[in-house]
Amino acid sequence: MTRNLMRDLLFILLALILKIAVCFSQTTSSFPVDTSFTLNSAYRKEVRNYPFIQPAKAEIPSSVTVKENLVYADYQGRELHIDIYSPANRNEPRPAILFVHGGGWRSGNRSMDAPMAAYFAEKGYVTATVEYRLSMEVQYPAAVIDVKTAIRWLRKNAAELHINPDKIAIEGSSSGGQLAALIGSTNGSSLFVDSTRYPEFSSDVQALIDIDGVLAFIHPESGEGVDQPGKPSSATLWFGFSKEKPDLWNEASALSHAGKTFPPVLFINSQYPRFHAGRDDLIARLDSLGIYSEVHTIPDTPHTFWLFDPWFSQTVNFIDQFLKKQFGYE
Repeated sequence: MTRNLMRDLLFILLALILKIAVCFSQTTSSFPVDTSFTLNSAYRKEVRNYPFIQPAKAEIPSSVTVKENLVYADYQGRELHIDIYSPANRNEPRPAILFVHGGGWRSGNRSMDAPMAAYFAEKGYVTATVEYRLSMEVQYPAAVIDVKTAIRWLRKNAAELHINPDKIAIEGSSSGGQLAALIGSTNGSSLFVDSTRYPEFSSDVQALIDIDGVLAFIHPESGEGVDQPGKPSSATLWFGFSKEKPDLWNEASALSHAGKTFPPVLFINSQYPRFHAGRDDLIARLDSLGIYSEVHTIPDTPHTFWLFDPWFSQTVNFIDQFLKKQFGYE
């Protein structure tokens, strides 16, 4: 058997294995799943240009307890889950941080936020990583509604989880950053609120951390919605419409809603302006309202910098200092 023939057979075998794996992942759940964005796939992509990087580790120290797969919503048997990380043997109410993963509103998983959740739980916060419905399952605005429901669930269970319901921060990265910013921008609004779930509790947040998440979809700096023939963009797939129908795109932009109820915000950004489109316009509006904002740009970084050291350490330090300032907490 020639070397070329062996190579071709190997490629065919690998393709068959991949196809079987995709089919299996879709048949073992009641909804379609896109597993293209993971920590491993991001690492393989970025290590070619940044050979020194290491994936941030999700090691759970003995001082942290974890409750996994708690159900915060159920849509006719489709359960949505949340994982809670808590400082062990600390029963007084603590500030909380809800982490919203990225993945283009289509892929990704809450486990990708486990390193940050564990880090801040060790610091004394109650942290949570949330599952929300992605675009292959349900399009916009389901993801926004889900995350707001998760915030109200945290407040409903605040006593049991030892959460201070007046000190809840939301952090999001990439598309999760867009979601977090949109949720913060609609504080005090009934927009995106599922009134059938925990209606007596607020979905407002008291602090916002946006890591490379766009603030305005239709903006000169935005790279969202750039469709290719036969290959719609992630944003187009999420909305179900191209920018030719801009109403939803504008509705989903935090810049469209920014007002007096916007929480203090920390922006942490890569070197690419398109991932924070609308940020400077938003900051100008917040400045006029006297609302605090803070920006840190980490130079020469890939979009997914927060997943890897040495940038993970920088990122959590920025967040830690910001939250100490906002919550007066040590």
